[in-house]
Amino acid sequence: MTIERGHLLTEQANPKSANLDRLEISELVELFNQEDAYTVEAVGKENHHITQAIALITKAMQQGGRLFYVGAGTSGRLGVLDAAECPPTFCTDPNLIQGIIAGGLPALVKSSEALEDREEDGATAIAEANVTDQDVVFGITAGGTTPYVHGALKKAQIIGAKTIFFACVPSTQVPTNYDLEIRPLVGAEILAGSTRLKSGTATKLVLNTISTGVMVQLGKVFGNRMVDVAVTNSKLGDRAIRIIMDLTKLEKSAATELLQNSGNRVKLALLMHWTGLDSTESDRLLQKHQGHLRTALQHKLETGEKVNN
Repeated sequence: MTIERGHLLTEQANPKSANLDRLEISELVELFNQEDAYTVEAVGKENHHITQAIALITKAMQQGGRLFYVGAGTSGRLGVLDAAECPPTFCTDPNLIQGIIAGGLPALVKSSEALEDREEDGATAIAEANVTDQDVVFGITAGGTTPYVHGALKKAQIIGAKTIFFACVPSTQVPTNYDLEIRPLVGAEILAGSTRLKSGTATKLVLNTISTGVMVQLGKVFGNRMVDVAVTNSKLGDRAIRIIMDLTKLEKSAATELLQNSGNRVKLALLMHWTGLDSTESDRLLQKHQGHLRTALQHKLETGEKVNN
């Protein structure tokens, strides 16, 4: 059965692009830039809800929970992308943040949009992922109506998991009863109905903020440095050494040796340098403070022990 969606904000025709096919290339590019700027503004109006999402997810993870993004098409791909980028950036367990997309892994590279209409498949995906009442399920659907996403969120509610709903349409058009809603109203797309554009940009902006914000709260960041970066290739190894050099003022050779002595763990290397503790003692101190480097250093200061910083 076809669901009438013509009333949705994401399906409207944008009067600013009514002559899109007659614009000069430079005019087209300028129009995209103007509309993208509006998208940033729309996301900004959701700051309060984004803040709530970060707090909710952080609390869940501190209690052993996980985050599951669920979506179809562009929304699903962006969720999978954000989940996949967390392990190398923050050295997280790949199971901590997971992306679920209608159609599974093949849908990442080949369109399978028809599968988003199966609400029961969304529920099945949540069950197969062994979601528990400690977890958070984050449903992403630009137009707000995707049955697969609602099936997943409803199943999560039955299990007792926290639920977050992301859409680019107002609640008057698609009302829900989930724990938290994030609704950046980006307006009609330049190409009518193509939510991979402004809606997709808004999705990426929100997910960037949420996943990074959560990792900051979990102690994965010191200042603005990714001190839990996973040193898995040459680029990340170079970044790890530069982080140590910048924060400790050590020469490259000394920073490289310190990183090696820490088992390629930047955070541990920094704590070793600043406290004079060996790797075992530094690791124990970090674990005592749930991996928060700044808190561990503050503990050393408060106990009167020397910090070599």
